[in-house]
Amino acid sequence: METRGTAIVLTPPGAAAIAVIRIRGPGVTTFLSRHFSRRAASLRCVHGELKDDSGTVIDDPVVMLSPNGDFADINLHGGPWLVASILELLRQCGFDVIDVEPGAPLPLEAVEGETILEREVASHLPLAKTEQGVRMLLAQPANWRRFVASNPSPDALQHVLDDLCLTRMLHPPRVAIVGAPNVGKSTLANQLFAQQRSITADVAGTTRDWVGEIANVDGLPVMLVDTPGVRETTDAIEHRAIERSREIVSGADLIIYVIDAAAPAALVSSAMLQEMLYVLNKADCGIPAGLSYDVATVATVGRGVDELRSAIRKRLRCADLDPARPRIWTPRQHGALESGEISAVLEEK
Repeated sequence: METRGTAIVLTPPGAAAIAVIRIRGPGVTTFLSRHFSRRAASLRCVHGELKDDSGTVIDDPVVMLSPNGDFADINLHGGPWLVASILELLRQCGFDVIDVEPGAPLPLEAVEGETILEREVASHLPLAKTEQGVRMLLAQPANWRRFVASNPSPDALQHVLDDLCLTRMLHPPRVAIVGAPNVGKSTLANQLFAQQRSITADVAGTTRDWVGEIANVDGLPVMLVDTPGVRETTDAIEHRAIERSREIVSGADLIIYVIDAAAPAALVSSAMLQEMLYVLNKADCGIPAGLSYDVATVATVGRGVDELRSAIRKRLRCADLDPARPRIWTPRQHGALESGEISAVLEEK
């Protein structure tokens, strides 16, 4: 069948309450008239049933049609099976389904906006994993209008060029927790996750593999990796886990190196580590004289964890999460500032 349009999932992958599929092209109204139980209306949310070619109801989505009918958003229940079923129906009806790689923004042609900057905001919105990230991203068009109108100095432009904050809000940096066995790495990780993610016990080698998940560090999302304690071991599984953790750590943006205040001499080699934040855990046991560290914690009760969160953001150059500041997050924006064509950031499509 001849291709009559495109279809793309606007919402992030995975199970959710709502998923949004945007269909675009000359076949939009024909598809809706054949498969949607009610007549779609321009800029109105219409609730009805979506059926396949056999008349079986797939879902009861809310559909909104654009003013000129060239695209429509199908808002359906966010189960992965439902999304896959409707995408397959669209393929059968001649739509090309645009696949978006995990962690990649939506294509600019899939979203709306008066300027390229507004479309860049919309295309990256599914990547924002925290409320602060959403607020910071949505504020950028207004921030840039004010910034351009202020006739900023070269120093102000350089400050924006050096700011990695919004990029890291959309592409979370990797933070690895390392240290000797039983220094409290997993307990500290659970404090940063704000819930139980790693198994903890007073037995060396409890963590047998690295555990990675997004943690919200006061608004900054980070891929937090809890690794097994590095030590000599004859346990084949633990040995492989330790070797694998070295690979994970080598690609980290920041290392949290945990030291046990009760046994500060039990340190592991730091030859593989890059940017490190030294954390003295179990500080209630006393702080050894002459020991250098950045943050003292008692992970079991959460003492010092707020200070650790602040230190993580500072080391990742994201201490300031003010949404009212102009920020860049795409190569196009970076190129406009480097060339001195600041108004090009607000270029109309």
